[in-house]
Amino acid sequence: MEAIQHLRGFFEAIAEDPRITPTHISLYCALFHYWLQKGCVNPVTIIRNEVMNVSKISGRTTYQKYIQELQEYGYIKYEPSFNHFLGSLISLPSYPECVARIITK
Repeated sequence: MEAIQHLRGFFEAIAEDPRITPTHISLYCALFHYWLQKGCVNPVTIIRNEVMNVSKISGRTTYQKYIQELQEYGYIKYEPSFNHFLGSLISLPSYPECVARIITK
């Protein structure tokens, strides 16, 4: 149930956010998928190539741009790892308090 509420909160937030594009949504959904697989706990370790494959993003530059924007806009917390064997960490903020913070920006 928490996951459904979380996803509902995300879609409520992006409905009010003109900065969000289909690529942001695709990437967020891929990150959400990994978060679900790990039991909805934060942070989650992600592997860039796997996330790119699921989100259908083919370029590293594009991936980097959109993951940084999701962080900048407050939709995720992203801790990059410069060791591709370890993976990076992402956290998905809880909703609905995150929705209020995003909409007021």
